[in-house]
Amino acid sequence: MKDSQLLRYSRHILLPEIDYAGQEKLLKSHCLVIGAGGLGSPVSIYLASSGIGKITICDFDDVDISNLQRQILHNDESVGKNKAISARKFLQRVNPEINIYPIEKKLNITEMKKLANKVDVIIDCSDNFETRYALNRIAFNLKKPLVSGAAIKYDGQISVFDFRKTDSPCYECLFPDSESEEELRCADHGVFSPLVGIIGCTQAAEAIKIILDIGSSLVGRLLLLDSKDMTWKTIKIIKDKDCKICSIK
Repeated sequence: MKDSQLLRYSRHILLPEIDYAGQEKLLKSHCLVIGAGGLGSPVSIYLASSGIGKITICDFDDVDISNLQRQILHNDESVGKNKAISARKFLQRVNPEINIYPIEKKLNITEMKKLANKVDVIIDCSDNFETRYALNRIAFNLKKPLVSGAAIKYDGQISVFDFRKTDSPCYECLFPDSESEEELRCADHGVFSPLVGIIGCTQAAEAIKIILDIGSSLVGRLLLLDSKDMTWKTIKIIKDKDCKICSIK
């Protein structure tokens, strides 16, 4: 680690659970962030500032002016530009010493699996069930940890599905895929802008903890936030013995 990095990450290094060795581990790690929107913004900003050495960020959508209320990776100059490209520009200013890899096209399952196989942690910041179910299957097949977050209106949720652990439930244990879920989208229902920051920061914290193997992750727990009343609830998630994804022998 260079002298400038010792200074940049000194407040991490002062933490005995991280120290020099832990910060070196972060610098050598690779995170995959799916979505450069409301959740992906705080996730990727904190991963970058914390010194995650490689961040691949995927988003095929373009920035719209209505995104700027909450998607803090982007500004007025980003409107009309691809979100992943806009994200890279912002994150390079946050930390010019790390590598940012933008993916600006929609990937198929094979392409996503190939990409996910190269990373340490997958972070789901998407806004639709199709992507969440696909990432769950990919993470399970590759035995990768998956940090999942969602936010709509005033309500947010976070959980971790760590498939390195045989007893970890999966996303479909929590939300079985009935192919009839009603999608709640910000464009139709709105979202409280600070909510995505709170949920995204929590996702970033869980990802960093996974890499460093410190503390207790949200495996087996769903953390729920009602930001209108600022109340948190925790729900225990049990592995579904009949789950069509993770119960397959």
